[in-house]
Amino acid sequence: MKFSKDVSSSRRKSRKAHFSAPSSVRRKIMSASLSKELREKHNTRSIPIRKDDEVRIIRGSFKGRDGKVLRVYRKRWVIHIERINKEKISGNNVPIGIHPSNVMITKLKINKDRRHLLDRKNRASKKEKGKGKATETEDMEE
Repeated sequence: MKFSKDVSSSRRKSRKAHFSAPSSVRRKIMSASLSKELREKHNTRSIPIRKDDEVRIIRGSFKGRDGKVLRVYRKRWVIHIERINKEKISGNNVPIGIHPSNVMITKLKINKDRRHLLDRKNRASKKEKGKGKATETEDMEE
């Protein structure tokens, strides 16, 4: 059901917007879920993936394998993970692209910008400040 008249529900327009999205939008679309430990620590479900994060593949033929992200290939909507290669007939090894939705981040590479992002997305601190979704019990207490 369509709620906003400003957003098209046309499949054609949605696909065009998705596949011609600029790199800044692709970064956000190429997010991966966090492991249970990271989810509890940072109080957020997912975060845009970046180089040097450590991930576990949770879907596909490489399910269960771990590795470090070598490259985030936004143009092709995939990430390359160390030791996930295939050997060509010529003998060269080429990395296999895996979509970020099929992986789970097990270890984050934290820098200043990432720290600020996690602080912004932290759900627990939002509830302390009075932001976010309110529950019925909280409304009745007031």
